[in-house]
Amino acid sequence: VDLADAAMTGRAVPAEFGMQWGNDFFKAQPGTFVPFTITIDKLTRPSPGALIYVRVVARGGAPAGRRRPDVFAYETIFSVEPDALAAPPLRLRRGFAVPPGRYSVYVSLRERPADLLARASGPRRASVLVHELDVPDFWTDGMTTSTVILADRVEQLREPIPPGQLDEDPYVVGTTRIHPASRSAFGRGGELIVVFLVYNPSVGPDKHFDVQVDYHVYRRVRGGDPPGDSVAAQRPPARPGERYVTRTNPQRFTPALMGTHFDPAGGQPVLAGQGILLSGFEDGEYRLGITVTDLLSRKTVSRDVAFTVIGS
Repeated sequence: VDLADAAMTGRAVPAEFGMQWGNDFFKAQPGTFVPFTITIDKLTRPSPGALIYVRVVARGGAPAGRRRPDVFAYETIFSVEPDALAAPPLRLRRGFAVPPGRYSVYVSLRERPADLLARASGPRRASVLVHELDVPDFWTDGMTTSTVILADRVEQLREPIPPGQLDEDPYVVGTTRIHPASRSAFGRGGELIVVFLVYNPSVGPDKHFDVQVDYHVYRRVRGGDPPGDSVAAQRPPARPGERYVTRTNPQRFTPALMGTHFDPAGGQPVLAGQGILLSGFEDGEYRLGITVTDLLSRKTVSRDVAFTVIGS
């Protein structure tokens, strides 16, 4: 907590561990849910474990030089056991819900003393990470989506987890657990898996809705697509320096396919996603262009995912 206080007031803080921050955004009731991943590396010797403290503060929400827990948007502290620190990098996932807005996140990590009962436990390594966060607002009238998640796999659960456990298991949506990928580079023997949620589609009479999702893959190349490509009119055009590669079959979401129990007007999101085998892809940098179309309102939302294909 003292380390986070120091970072908030601009004082020098230690950086003896390498720490990186990553997050996504989901619609929550209320506000926006922020599942996040803290990656820790540079562990060069055995550790007795550590404590991690996370504080989220609305920018301009706390006076400089004064600790004000009443104005913190979120704070938590949790332990990291020694066996988890044995094989870096370590990835820790949690989540929190806050109103839309601009925030500063302070993450402080300090090793536990080797002897918890000793008065003088010796020096303990520590680090502080500060991250600026712009949280979007999903409570709008128009169709929108969560962030698009690159995943290693998607797991189906027998039943939803209790709401009180979502902060410790933040990538569970209903009965689906998403396992985010640790990087955006994939071997040709692997699979590109993307998962995201569609919010606020139009709902007509008798709870009718109709959403289509298209996936197009482009590769970064010198020169890009040739001019006058007649096929380009049938798909989103490649950007400068890109060449069109392929597409998958469109996904369609309707009451007939989702079941009569599914009600987007009641706040249920559409869970969309795609798996693309990479065995036929050349090494290189790619972009997956995603187009979500509300076929009732004819409105569209576009999302992009960058990824890299490397050797097996």
